[in-house]
Amino acid sequence: MSAKKSGGSLIAENRKARHYYDLLEFKEAGLVLIGPEVKSLRAHQTSFQDSYVEFRGGEAYLVGLHIAPYANAGYVEQQPDRPRKLLLHDQEIRMLAAGVEQKGYTVVPVKLYFSRGRVKVEIALARGRKLHDHRDELKRRAEAMDVRRELSHRE
Repeated sequence: MSAKKSGGSLIAENRKARHYYDLLEFKEAGLVLIGPEVKSLRAHQTSFQDSYVEFRGGEAYLVGLHIAPYANAGYVEQQPDRPRKLLLHDQEIRMLAAGVEQKGYTVVPVKLYFSRGRVKVEIALARGRKLHDHRDELKRRAEAMDVRRELSHRE
């Protein structure tokens, strides 16, 4: 489910995920946060750099998501890069973990958004692209852009 379908407001989008991975299957998950982290997210102070989902003890954790410390948090200790637990059903966790273990896929965050006042993350089961795949994709986009540009000049 995407942020637009749920009526939520987009916090951040992981654009590099679409560049480095073929995204196969999408899931929406809740995120366990502390109060100041939510305030930082409302200010769009987050980064997806090298973030992924890790499975430990039958639970899923979002690792590498950087949420900047909120300046007016007071005495609350904030760790910007701590692993954050994802709220998923057991069946969804088992399915994603099986894809990671058996097929060598990875699970990456794609979007972070608010849905009815709650922070949600859209994650995707993804297969890594090779270097030549990147080049083919860039070539295909450039050709499509040239065609669109040519068609717009004709009208």
